[in-house]
Amino acid sequence: MEDFLGEYEVTLDPKGRFLLPAGFKKQLPEDANAQFVMNRGIDKCLTLYPIKVWEPIIERISRLNDFEADARRFSRRFLSGATKMELDSAGRLLIPQVLKDYAALERDIVLIARINKIEIWNKTAYDELLNSYEDDAEFSKLASQVMGGNNIAVPST
Repeated sequence: MEDFLGEYEVTLDPKGRFLLPAGFKKQLPEDANAQFVMNRGIDKCLTLYPIKVWEPIIERISRLNDFEADARRFSRRFLSGATKMELDSAGRLLIPQVLKDYAALERDIVLIARINKIEIWNKTAYDELLNSYEDDAEFSKLASQVMGGNNIAVPST
């Protein structure tokens, strides 16, 4: 499993391509064939999955009961726009127009690591998201709720 770290501001060219930052390329396993799946994120962003991360997700979705309405709704929404792609010879990825429209991507975008995947954000939308976390007390409360309060020990530095 890939574990990505980092945040990079990049630029879309007029054709909708961006250069995958060297910082992310270096984090790909050496045996990776630079194949990805890009799809709509849960939030108004895109998610870029290395193919080895995508495969178990699609396997799990394929086992959902297609006779259940929620399973159909989820798989339609989650898979809508999913596109297999690979880096071109210059190390770029092309964002399909339908996905660009969904995430309102313009010239300036931000790529952020999300453990085993990369999110692609409109820079303005991402800045607004980060600004919504500015209240340290509120973020501390959120961290406690999500991470289980005192249940997880974080080493001090």
